[in-house]
Amino acid sequence: MSTLTVKAYGAESKTADLAEINIERREVTAKDVEIEILYCGVCHSDLHTARNDWGGSMYPVVPGHEIVGRITNVGSEVSKFKIGDLAAVGCMVDSCGHCDSCKHDLEQYCQNGFTGTYNGKDKHLGGHTFGGYSQKVVVDEHFVLSVPENLDLAAVAPLLCAGITTWSPLRHWNVGPNSKVAVVGLGGLGHMAIKLAKGLGAEVTLFSRTPGKTEDAKKLGADHVVISTDDAQMKEVAAKFDLIIDTVPYEHDINPYMQTVALNGTLVLVGFVGEFENESPSTRPMIFQRRSVAGSLIGGIAETQEMLDFCGKHNIVSDIELIKIQDINNAYERMLKSDVKYRFVIDMQSL
Repeated sequence: MSTLTVKAYGAESKTADLAEINIERREVTAKDVEIEILYCGVCHSDLHTARNDWGGSMYPVVPGHEIVGRITNVGSEVSKFKIGDLAAVGCMVDSCGHCDSCKHDLEQYCQNGFTGTYNGKDKHLGGHTFGGYSQKVVVDEHFVLSVPENLDLAAVAPLLCAGITTWSPLRHWNVGPNSKVAVVGLGGLGHMAIKLAKGLGAEVTLFSRTPGKTEDAKKLGADHVVISTDDAQMKEVAAKFDLIIDTVPYEHDINPYMQTVALNGTLVLVGFVGEFENESPSTRPMIFQRRSVAGSLIGGIAETQEMLDFCGKHNIVSDIELIKIQDINNAYERMLKSDVKYRFVIDMQSL
């Protein structure tokens, strides 16, 4: 298969800083779309993969799965896109296409494993996939998304991960104008959960450990802020919430939050991936109030397009800090300190 060489930013090992490298992209096949990348969001997953925090990283790692750009070439059988269109790519670039999950537009749960935008198995060139910290990307049209023209393109980028990760549970649990939704954690995921839940008409509450985030949460659309370390405030919201979206990315005690879930309600984990070793959930509040603890992973392609269309209609985008690609290593260090409101986005013209 013929290829083209493009510039990218990647890490050669788990201890190496990201630096400029060259990578190969395939030339477009019949069903492919080639996108010039204009902006790429920066996700915690980027850092974890670059540093092999989860194991299994394949080097060189070129992160980036919040991609927004403009189409520069299309294959002969592409029907949904044309040269010049705005386009986006999220966390997936392929799946098996024939399992029950894929047939029901749930490619993120592909029973044969979806292909990640980076660090996935490259079915075309062999080796592994490279992400959006690069000049161009070539993707099967099924995994390419349309971007509403009215939105700030840079601020759209985090919708491709942070947005869909919180949109999917909101839709799955049928959040609407009569819903009471709470969000745990005010970061990249949490701020999008507030915006999207409010956009759907829900009454939205932020759980925060300290009062310092109250003003920001209200600006983002939260109706209430509950200080989770204040026993009196927690008792006031006992059995109140139909859905709690927990965006905290590390092990923590969910038991206090379970007491605030309503009868038949659900607490859904979207941030923490791993074992609860020290803070095991108690089954008591689940059994006696038929409460559930669930997990959710990004969203399928159809659902992601639905989310982008909704954001276009309601003018919802992420709050971002735009950076140059040359500042990515510093951005990673700041991200570890939660020193960003609320998502870094790379201006890929800097590459």
